[in-house]
Amino acid sequence: MVERPGQAAHSPLNQDVQSARGQPGLAEAGAVLTIDLEAVRDNYRLLKARLGKARCAGVVKADAYGLGAAEVATALAADGCDTFFVAHVGEGLALRDVLGSGPDIYVLNGTPPGAEGACVAAGLITVVNSLEQLAAWRAAANAIGRKLPAALQVDSGMSRLGMAPEEVEQLATDASLLEGVEVKLVMSHLACADEPAHPANAAQKKAFDLLRALLPAAPASLANSSGIFLGEDYHYDLVRPGAALYGINPTPGQPNPMRAVAHLAAKVIQTRTLTGGAGVGYGHTFRTEGPLRAATISLGYADGWHRRAAAGAYFDGVRLPFIGRVSMDSIIIDISALPEGALAAGDLVEIIGPHQTLDVVAGHAGTIGYEVLTDLGHRFHRIYKHV
Repeated sequence: MVERPGQAAHSPLNQDVQSARGQPGLAEAGAVLTIDLEAVRDNYRLLKARLGKARCAGVVKADAYGLGAAEVATALAADGCDTFFVAHVGEGLALRDVLGSGPDIYVLNGTPPGAEGACVAAGLITVVNSLEQLAAWRAAANAIGRKLPAALQVDSGMSRLGMAPEEVEQLATDASLLEGVEVKLVMSHLACADEPAHPANAAQKKAFDLLRALLPAAPASLANSSGIFLGEDYHYDLVRPGAALYGINPTPGQPNPMRAVAHLAAKVIQTRTLTGGAGVGYGHTFRTEGPLRAATISLGYADGWHRRAAAGAYFDGVRLPFIGRVSMDSIIIDISALPEGALAAGDLVEIIGPHQTLDVVAGHAGTIGYEVLTDLGHRFHRIYKHV
């Protein structure tokens, strides 16, 4: 990154990059993704402070929403988190290698046929979503001659994962279906927790209470990130935040109580002055009305930046609109609002950061912060920020 008078060298984004000078790959990368692990830990503490007696797990599926499950889970474990959730057995195996034998690791999608042995060997806890999955887990327990731990997920009204009410009733009337299985947790998932007034929340809680009453006594879990903010009645024994840990607002329409975690900056490839009437980008969807100074930055849909995301960039607090279409590896921005010479090849512009939050970016793309994070690719140079 080239430094000149007037450049925002004082900004947190640039300070992080300055401190990372000399890291292998930094000079060669087209963009820099900074992940603030202390912010993850602060978010975890904030959520725990709302819970009373309930415990707080960490959801680190999808590589911790694209930010690095190994690094995020290690940071959470340092703050006392001893229960983690992933989506797939493969994710659980990788996390077990990182965290060792201590923490509980639950596999939300359950164990696919043929993966039971790997799951057992790694000490993963399957989340049973159907009687079919339960039968396979019971067979695995019988094969090794000891009980295996499991969570039982019931469908309280989302119609996505979990045992239907009629399956739960079968369990209640046939104890043999749970032979060899130690029920560690009974859980379900809220569909509308980010809409506190939605009647589905109370309806799902009522259904969950009725269904878990039919099952063996065990700790209960219902609340995701937004569910935590519905109040103590939704906390039960364990909550399962994911998005809130990573800075996504769990209370849409209200100020975000969480700290930002992900900061993305793209390098300038080149600058130019365009004349009036110049076509810009594929399809010439943008034409200049007069002279315009432009820069091309190293970011595109191959990096996971949505083609429809017209958020813009920031430099020294000044917004620099995207012009033309997002390309595979580059975006053109209008830098006319900056003093001439303020921006040059190698400089960084803010894409996600203090001036443009993750949720704002998602709004520009017509999507949600979850999708923006999980789509971010692996061509970025990553800086993990610790205190």
